[in-house]
Formats: sequence, C-alpha cells, structure tokens
Amino acid sequence: MTTPIAPAPPIVFGTDGWRARIADEYTYDAVRRCAEGVAQYVNDEGSTARGVVVGYDRRFASEHFAQSAAEVLLAHDVPVIFASQALPTQMVSYEVVERSAACGIVITASHNPWTDNGFKVKSETGATAGPKILATLEATIRDRASATPERRPFADGEAAGNVQYFDPFDGYVRYVERTLDLDRLRQAEMRVLVEPMWGSGAGWISRILAGGRIQVHEIHQERNPYFGGVNPEPIRPNIDEALGILASGGYDLGLLLDGDADRAGAADEKGNFIHQLQVMGLLMYYLLEHRGLRQPVVSTVNETTMVGRLGERYGVEVFETPVGFKYVGPKMIETGAMMGGEESGGYGFGMHLPERDGIYADLLLLDLFMRERDAGRWPVSDAVAHFHEIAGQSFYMRTDVHVDKAIYAALKERLMVELVAAAPSSIAGQPVVRTDALDTRDGFKFWLDDGSWLLVRFSGTEPLVRVYAEAGSADLRDAILAEGSALVRREPKPAGAV
Repeated sequence: MTTPIAPAPPIVFGTDGWRARIADEYTYDAVRRCAEGVAQYVNDEGSTARGVVVGYDRRFASEHFAQSAAEVLLAHDVPVIFASQALPTQMVSYEVVERSAACGIVITASHNPWTDNGFKVKSETGATAGPKILATLEATIRDRASATPERRPFADGEAAGNVQYFDPFDGYVRYVERTLDLDRLRQAEMRVLVEPMWGSGAGWISRILAGGRIQVHEIHQERNPYFGGVNPEPIRPNIDEALGILASGGYDLGLLLDGDADRAGAADEKGNFIHQLQVMGLLMYYLLEHRGLRQPVVSTVNETTMVGRLGERYGVEVFETPVGFKYVGPKMIETGAMMGGEESGGYGFGMHLPERDGIYADLLLLDLFMRERDAGRWPVSDAVAHFHEIAGQSFYMRTDVHVDKAIYAALKERLMVELVAAAPSSIAGQPVVRTDALDTRDGFKFWLDDGSWLLVRFSGTEPLVRVYAEAGSADLRDAILAEGSALVRREPKPAGAV
C-alpha cells in the first residue's frame, strides 16, 4: 500500500518576503512554487515580455536556488535578467526600475540566522511587493500546492537568448551621483570603518569611495554563509567586534550593513553604537536641515517619536504604517515622501528608490557628518549630541523572545487575548495613557504619560515575539523593556484565578 504524500506546507509572505530553514521548509521545490506564483502574476498582468530580474545573496546555495527560480520563469516564457554575482538586495530593485522589468526576485533571508534562506519579490516600482501582489502569489502557490511546477533547464534558456546577465555597479554609481556628490565624499580627509557582516554588501562602499583621500577599511569581506556565528543584523552584540575596533581609536566613523545590505547602521569614533531609531532621526534631520527638503516622511509604528518632533519643528507631515516595507514603500509612493524608515534599520528615499538601501543610507550618513564637521560640530559624537538637542532624547532597545515554532501560533493567540483582557494600567511606575492595537493585528503599543512607549509585536518572518521600548532615559527604557518581556513570558493564570 502506497503512503499518500503529505501536502506541501503553506508558504506565507511576511513583512518582507518568505523565509524558512534550509532543507526543512526551504527547499528547491518550495522555491519553484514561489517562482511559479511570480510567473503566473506576470503573465496575468500582461507583462511577460518585460522579464523578471533575479538576484541572490551570499547565503548557502543562494545562487542555485536562484537558478531554480529562473528555470520556472523560463518555462512560462518569462525572460530572465540574472545577476552575474551575489548582490545587495536593493540592486535588484534598481535593475527593475532601470530596465522597466515586470518585477524582481531576490533569494535572501536578510538578517535571519545562517540556517535560513528566503524569497523576496520587488514590484515594478522597485518597492517591496505590496499586500495585493503578495495575496495573488500566495493564492497561486496554495492552489497549485499538489502540482509540480514546470521547468526549463537554465542552460537551454541561455542558449535561446532568454537569459541576460547583469552587473549593476557602474549604473548604480551613476544613479547615486544624480543626488549625491560622490567626488566630495571621496576627497574627505576621514578614516571610515565598514562592517558588511560577511554579506553581499561587502566591497561596495569601499569601491564606490575609492580614488580619493578618504580611507575606507572593511572587515569581514569574505563570503561566509555562517556569518561568523551571529545573525547578520547590524545591532549589538552582532557588531561588537567592529565597535571594539572603533573604540581602540584611529577612525572617525563606523558604517554598518546587514547580510543583504538593505539595512544601514552607524557608530561614532568612540565605538558607541548609534541605534536604528537614532539613524532614522539623523537621516530625516539631514534631509530637512542640510538638503532643505520638505516632503512627507513615512514611519512605521515601531519607529522613534523623534520623527514626530522633527516633523513639527520643520513643518513636515509624518505618516505611520504597519511594520514592513511592503507598507512603507507604497505609502512613500502614494504621499510623495522624501523618505521612509522602519525600526530594523531599513530606510528608503524618494529621490532614490522607494525601497531600503543600506549602502545609499550609509553614504548619506557620511555626507551628513561631513556637513556637520563643516559647521563645527565634530567629532561624530558631538554631531549626534547636537542632533539630540534638536530632536530630543531617544533611549531605545529591542528584545527578541524566541519561541518554539510548534507553539508559536498558540502563544500569539493567547497573548492577543491577554494583552487586552489584562492590559497593564501602568508600566515602570508610570500610567499607561493609551493602548493601540496594531493594524496588522499582531501586537499592541502602550504609551506612557511622558511619551515613552512599549511595543509587543509578533514577528512576520520568524517564530519570535519582539519587545520594543523607547524612553527619555536609559533607566526608564530598561524598566519598560523588562516589564514588557515579563508580559510575554508570564504563565497564563489558572482557570478561576483572580
């Protein structure tokens, strides 16, 4: 008797694509199913002839998963524009825009653990595919879960001229030069440390800035799918080695990237980490104060209150979205925003791309600090202190509470009830003045009377609960974060207990 084959597990796109553990749910077959959804979407839109850009990062076997996706596109008569090497994710967005392609696919799991890989989709605007596109993809994947996707061998597609290779570097540099004076940056008398975290952004900043007086030293440039044993997310403690190098002296600034280089980070000359919410505020300040822009700004629900204060100071409208650039990008396009950002370190710019670009964001930070130096605010730590005199203080931290995948759904269901039925009336000794349920129904934000806040939110890409806190002092932030983590970890009360 033949044992029936179990149906393929469902594939659901989170805040930024679909991610899963390699060789468990993330298999060649699963990647082909995702690619079939993209092919169906492109065909339904009548955009087949425009082709699809396919890129990949430095994770384990990413180039091979990318070829598997391409073979499915070729079987559906979709021309493929294929990356000649591992690339930062945003280079696919750039190439989609430059070629007017139907969309883009990136094989990457961004900052996830080294055990994972993923599948991102970029719309024709270069932005992360929005909920409408993703719903179509998920429906196709679900409806054809029992079927084997058609494939055309990659070599056959090459021989037929249906595969083109691309290297975006030269075109991307020209694209950046429309809005940023790279020659000025190259001539800066500065020493900069770059930490690409073994990812696909390695070599990009140093190559872009080569040929002048600026000295750029990059660490961890080699491909290492293990990412040195840390998640390739540019936050502490993952970047502590880079912070230690900075603290030893000899550098003016540290610039950070994540595993696929669509997220940015920074550190000052003393090795002090400039956290993601500070970077959001600094970039907004740069565009307002130094570039004179006055278009709206898009910020996610877990971003800094400094955005609102800067908006009031400069007369700029601020729009808030749920977490994820699949919401931020479309809102930027809708409102004509000059920038959009999210807590995880992703920032997009209206004068550039409506998508996260860690390389461009880091170059803007470099330009900001050069301008601040020209204004007499130097070193970087002094420039950051001046910024906080304008925007107010921001002591921020996030804790990730990891959960066994088997109980994740049950925990979420329980907490979504408990955080309403037993919502705290005070946190860290301060009254809760407002509780906001997130539009995506995956968490709650608690506001304190001094403007500090606690956010409890379920990740859209990993089995974990994220607990965020921002306050006007480090002590209050730590107290808020501790109580928030306790809310997540506490055991449910026995039936009948008061």
